[in-house]
Amino acid sequence: MPTAFNFAASPFDCLTPAEQALVRDQVDIAYFRAGETVLASGQAPTHLFVVIKGFVQQFEPGDDQQAVASYGPDDSFDGRALVAGRASSRFVAAEEVLAYQLAHAAVNELIARNATFGALLFSDLSNKLGAIAERQSRHELQSLTLARVDEAYLRQPVFMDADADVLSAVRLFREKRTNTVLVRDGGRHGVFTANALQRAVLDGRPLDRLPLREVASFELVTVRASDPVGDALTVMVRHKVHRAVVLDALGAGTIVGVLEALDLFSFLSNHSYLISRDIAEAGDLPTLARAAEHITRLVALLARGGTRVGQIASLVQALNARLFERAWQLIAPADLVANSCLFVMGSEGRGEQLLRTDQDNGLLLRNGYAAPDDLPALCARFSEALASFGYPPCAGGVMLSNPAWRGMVSEFAERARGWLLQPTGEHLMALAIFLDAHAVCGDAALLAEVRARLFALATDHDAMLARFASAVEQFAAEDAHWWSRLLARDQPEREGVDLKKQGLFPIVHGVRSLALRAGVPETSTAARLDALVMAGQMERAQANDVLDSLHFFMDLKLKAGLHEMDTGHAVSGRVDLRRLSSLERDLLKDTLDVVKRFRRSLRSRFHLDQI
Repeated sequence: MPTAFNFAASPFDCLTPAEQALVRDQVDIAYFRAGETVLASGQAPTHLFVVIKGFVQQFEPGDDQQAVASYGPDDSFDGRALVAGRASSRFVAAEEVLAYQLAHAAVNELIARNATFGALLFSDLSNKLGAIAERQSRHELQSLTLARVDEAYLRQPVFMDADADVLSAVRLFREKRTNTVLVRDGGRHGVFTANALQRAVLDGRPLDRLPLREVASFELVTVRASDPVGDALTVMVRHKVHRAVVLDALGAGTIVGVLEALDLFSFLSNHSYLISRDIAEAGDLPTLARAAEHITRLVALLARGGTRVGQIASLVQALNARLFERAWQLIAPADLVANSCLFVMGSEGRGEQLLRTDQDNGLLLRNGYAAPDDLPALCARFSEALASFGYPPCAGGVMLSNPAWRGMVSEFAERARGWLLQPTGEHLMALAIFLDAHAVCGDAALLAEVRARLFALATDHDAMLARFASAVEQFAAEDAHWWSRLLARDQPEREGVDLKKQGLFPIVHGVRSLALRAGVPETSTAARLDALVMAGQMERAQANDVLDSLHFFMDLKLKAGLHEMDTGHAVSGRVDLRRLSSLERDLLKDTLDVVKRFRRSLRSRFHLDQI
């Protein structure tokens, strides 16, 4: 029996010594000639195959022209067919193939003994990713940002009636050693804090006659006890508050405690809160530049600590929004800030940016507002400031400094209307960029107005929507080359692949196209997918696979970018396939297959074959 079986390859790298011995006892070797069918569609499989030498291609029933997947040395197939009882695809030797054969009974015994092996072998993408998480180190599994809010230090809620006076609340501060009192006023709750006490003093009325109702804030920021700590931190940053009221995990709305930002910061033991505070208190642009650098360090810290990539991106979006907002406040006069809306686009607008990339931003002005004469200079200064923070100028000029990306609401809405009515390649690109717009400073209602006008027009233009969606096919012709690169083991030094073309772009733009067609206003890919499912426009299983694939691609890009930074290279956005583990290569095939199937569904939905 073979003794050189590679137990370092997924999914066999999770087996115990006893389970490895079982494989050695049960495995055999098979030979297939070039062009020979290894496993036919509809056939009941008797073995799991593991390629030793050569390549095997997988074809869908009725389509012998284009392989949907390829398997090279150390890759295994078809675990799902073993479970289902018959193969749903045809597997053909692309050249002479040597492969291990592991009997069905042995595979069943391994699955019964080792749940992780089973998940990695035949489960769907989400379960495979879950199995990876279980295999990470204890430090990663217990990453503090993944801990529940109720595992952090919660302060016991202290309640008072809204009719109580401020002086009584201050006495309670001292008695309970707290600086936060929750105020009951009929069916609503508010909060009275030490900061609110300052307003009460400045009010001028005697504190023993001033009811809490008149000085408390009734716009509570809440989180659930079951929420991840990292999500709670993002909520505080986004709402610019130093505490959140914690509700019970069951969703009954019962207040169970108060989470203070300083307590949360102590729990996390990182600089997230300090970054947010430094941005808020920054009095000049150099201070903001230092904060931007700290954001990048925080991303590296969280990534290496095992934090989910979606959670990191959400926190980065919140911190960057604060950064851009403060920069604009330092540059623009207060009157301009109040009568405008600064917005960001691209991955920043979708909340999917991790490491700093090119600028994508714009500015809307309130109709009728007389903008200052030096508006062009102010916008140019803002673009220069972001460049000094490490956000390079956009090669396509999608920035405030470009007059095409600023203007009155009415003129910008007319410009966007032109993108729809004259759908040239350039206009459709501008439309795609703008659809991801997210307000970060000023009056967000200005952006909402332009977007509402745009959606009202877009849903009535089927031909335009089809042309818009057809961009998902832009890099489809490179699939075969991409797959050969994935399976090759001898790429030249530092040669990498661009996951944006084959992975990120078709997902992001495909979901964006579906959202535009359905009138979904959300900007993040995750929120768009949820809205599409709720509207009956997509099955939940497909939405989950698409989102899991997106996050997997983002995670690979982040790891590659951090490695480039650590080795003194500029972040290229490319991934070196040689650095991927066997399991990562396996998952990359799965996620690319999700992208292919998603493309096919888009072709059908938008009738792209007729364009």
